[in-house]
Amino acid sequence: MITNLENEADCNFRMRKSDYRVERQVMDEEDLEVVAHRTERTEISLKDKLKESLRCSGPKAKSLLFTLIPILRWLPKYPYREWLLGDICSGFSVGIVQLPQSMAYALLAAVPPVFGLYTSFYPVLIYFIFGTSRHVSVGSFAVLSVMVGTITERMAPDENFIIFQNDTNGTATIDIEARDLVRVKAATMVTFLCGIFQILLGMIRFGFVVTYLSDPLVRGYTTGAAVHVLVSQLKYVFGISIPRKNGPLSLIYTLIDVVKALHLTNIGTMVVSIIAMSTMFAVKVINDHFKSKLPIPIPIEFIEVIIATVISSNVDLVGKFGIEIVGTIPKGLQAPVPPDFSMASSLLGDAFALAIVGYGITISLGKIFALKHGYQVDSNQELIALGLSNFVGGFFKCFTVSCSMSRSLVQETTGGNTQLASAVSCTVILVIILEVGALFGRLPKAVLASIVIINLKGMFEQVTDICFFWRTNKIDLIVWIVTVIFTVLLGMDFGLAASIAFALLTVIFQTQKPKYSILGQVQKTDIYRDIKQFDEAKEIPGIKIFQSSATVYFANAELYEEKLKQMSGINIGKLILKKKKRITKLKQQLKKQEKRDKKKAKKEQKKQNDLGTDGPATITENLGSDNAVSLEMDSGLDSSSKVSKKPEELSLESLGFQKPDVHSLILDFSPVNFVDSVCIKILKNIFRDFKEVEVDVYLSGCHWAIVEQFEQGGFFGKNVTKYQLFTTVHDAVLYCMMKNNPPTDQALCMNGTPALLPSQGQVESPSSASVARSIL
Repeated sequence: MITNLENEADCNFRMRKSDYRVERQVMDEEDLEVVAHRTERTEISLKDKLKESLRCSGPKAKSLLFTLIPILRWLPKYPYREWLLGDICSGFSVGIVQLPQSMAYALLAAVPPVFGLYTSFYPVLIYFIFGTSRHVSVGSFAVLSVMVGTITERMAPDENFIIFQNDTNGTATIDIEARDLVRVKAATMVTFLCGIFQILLGMIRFGFVVTYLSDPLVRGYTTGAAVHVLVSQLKYVFGISIPRKNGPLSLIYTLIDVVKALHLTNIGTMVVSIIAMSTMFAVKVINDHFKSKLPIPIPIEFIEVIIATVISSNVDLVGKFGIEIVGTIPKGLQAPVPPDFSMASSLLGDAFALAIVGYGITISLGKIFALKHGYQVDSNQELIALGLSNFVGGFFKCFTVSCSMSRSLVQETTGGNTQLASAVSCTVILVIILEVGALFGRLPKAVLASIVIINLKGMFEQVTDICFFWRTNKIDLIVWIVTVIFTVLLGMDFGLAASIAFALLTVIFQTQKPKYSILGQVQKTDIYRDIKQFDEAKEIPGIKIFQSSATVYFANAELYEEKLKQMSGINIGKLILKKKKRITKLKQQLKKQEKRDKKKAKKEQKKQNDLGTDGPATITENLGSDNAVSLEMDSGLDSSSKVSKKPEELSLESLGFQKPDVHSLILDFSPVNFVDSVCIKILKNIFRDFKEVEVDVYLSGCHWAIVEQFEQGGFFGKNVTKYQLFTTVHDAVLYCMMKNNPPTDQALCMNGTPALLPSQGQVESPSSASVARSIL
């Protein structure tokens, strides 16, 4: 009912739209600066900026403390009655989901499952204190885990830990304990470095870097990463042993190895995987279908972990079927240990990639929830919060964290309102680590792999983005497809770098191929639109209005000039070339004439001397049918010749050429947001070339920042002044019409109301006329 009333009121308002009338002078940039009282900005020196930033006061220190530690701001104002119950229920639900996911993602990171539990505790607690998003669930995440797994297996491959038994067969085994120790060191070191990178980037206010991770790029990257995660879990699903590959095309090589080893499949492991995945998928579908009726989603991962652990313990799946299990999970928390800095030099690049990817995923999801629930997320503080989570986690044998999409949705949909839910989930994980964790030592790894694969469902559903981007934006579709291909083929590190580079190239490409338009006036308005797109937009005789949909800079400035000359309807190059040839020919004729005149002058002088007469002589020479040049010679000056006009100053019509139909060219710069030295150079060329063919050039709609850049770049001078810059296209049009239409009966009709031009023949200044505009 309320909606219908609002629509009816809006409709009535549209029907009551009234005319408005504005009467003012035609304004160029000089007039506007006088009327608007432009003030010169004074740049603050770097020294003053540092002094201001380092100055300390009570309010400033308090604000800085609340910014760096957001919990101090929101916790004292926490509405316990309204939000506490929801946060407790949400935290408990997230904790239950986090238990199986943390152990499963530890397999992706190629470290023992207990370190997944540590990763779900320490970093989450740090983010609870320093984070600004109220709904993201920080912890282990599939994409980052598989990236960490690639690093750990590269730093500690199985072949480095082979032990040969002292028996007749020379049996070789892998020292799993020593291998896992090195892999944990590599994981914690890269996490520590990742944290340092994120903290430093946050301190220098580098949060804007997320703008380079567009939504199509992030979604394409996570889809490609999901393929990597799926392939990495196939060995656990089939119960086979294959080495993990690294570098470009590693996924293809891994698939080949899987196919080659299929004949070694452990049937028991495969049966466990099929049962676990099918059951989990069915319950996930039920959760999605009845999510509005269920108070909390059915925690199928947790249920399956318990059931699988009980069955494995009682049936002896290891002894009877050779199914691989998680192994020993130690009780209790471990003391902090500094990372192994001997690995740092070889992990810097990997750490930076993890820092960017982890932050990009967290801030993207955080902003979605913030927009939905009406609060702000500080992108720089998020960098610092994630950095501190990883930095501290590096001392407690954790691997790199980010936010998990599935857990974040659970946290939001089950009533979570703040990060207090994360603190509750930490409590659940702490109880598991201290008391319950050891019971899950008999859990089959195939179940954890099944959890990982089924939780990729949301990422694989992003394939439907193809249809969405096909309808909305083809460039975004190309970015999505290329990002998926790069990520799958080049790996998640090189793939990310290549995808960002390609996305930036698409931006450059779009600025090089903008939409160029000739604008016309919409009848009886001061509105100008593309004449090809709007039937009622008509060109004004003698005036060309040119607009580009993109800014003009070094990458497209020459294309702008080329398209302008093409669409102006004037063959500038050809006309200038003909004019120069005609002037050169005229100069040659003048030189020949001067020689003939000198000879004639000497003969006349000699004849006059012989006859005894003095006086000036006037000689008129007709130079061809096209040009007449008059020469006046004073007998009292030696060899002096004066031409009434220099050849360069002669008009096109005087030179025998037809003057262009266009007398004024207006460049609409309203879409332009910056100019560089190349743009200024090209604009000077445009002004010069069109002046050569007697076409006046004007700019309109320049932002004040563009005017400042023009001033700094030396654009204004003898040939171009601020009198040629107008605030709007309509101001420029009126000035051009007044200047080139001197008859007194010429009028501009706007909405049927004539705005008569001045009675003088030629308008010298735009301020001498006023604009009368009334718009429907």
